[in-house]
Amino acid sequence: MNASAAQPLTIAVSDDSTVSALLLRPAQARAAYVFAHGAGAGMTHPSMAAIAEGLAERGIATLRYQFPYMEKASKRPDPPAVAQATVRAAVAEAARRCGELPLFAGGKSFGGRMTSQAQARAPLAGVRGLVFLGFPLHPAGKPSNERAKHLAEVKLPMLFLQGTRDALAELDLLEPAVKELGSRATLQLVKEADHSFHVLKRSGRNDREVMTELLDAFAAWVANHS
Repeated sequence: MNASAAQPLTIAVSDDSTVSALLLRPAQARAAYVFAHGAGAGMTHPSMAAIAEGLAERGIATLRYQFPYMEKASKRPDPPAVAQATVRAAVAEAARRCGELPLFAGGKSFGGRMTSQAQARAPLAGVRGLVFLGFPLHPAGKPSNERAKHLAEVKLPMLFLQGTRDALAELDLLEPAVKELGSRATLQLVKEADHSFHVLKRSGRNDREVMTELLDAFAAWVANHS
């Protein structure tokens, strides 16, 4: 399974706005994940492709998509209303393409947060759970839990995959925030990983091992909620 096997799509967000997407669906798919990118890199970034391919190897289809600002090669993320509308359009497209599969949504950093904000505002049709790959609880160097407040309105199961060195989610703030969500939230810590799930050489691990751990945890959680 590789990136070249992904099917290019175009998703209509509004009457005058469309975004690109990539559907990667393995032959024996057992679930589908609507996968949003982070603030600084789009859906074709090598890390996005690696995650999509790794999930495909584990029987999970992915629909990766661009936010409008990334489609326009802008560095300034879209306003929340635009980003959330894009999330909804992508979820609807995934439901059309993979409607018989259990559907999950989320993404890396900014993309995951925009997905949870959309779900908190109004349920994403057909979505069974949210998976966050590095939830950005606060800007680097500015610890706060303000970005977690809307999660109380998310009534779906949630999986937080977080590195223990993530500068955008200090553990002394993240752990209690997840605990407050009760049984519907699961925190899976990836030791020594940063916000991009990179590890230092001195950790005795490498990025490939970390990615295997992360994707195995992702797939196991999806299986339990499918």
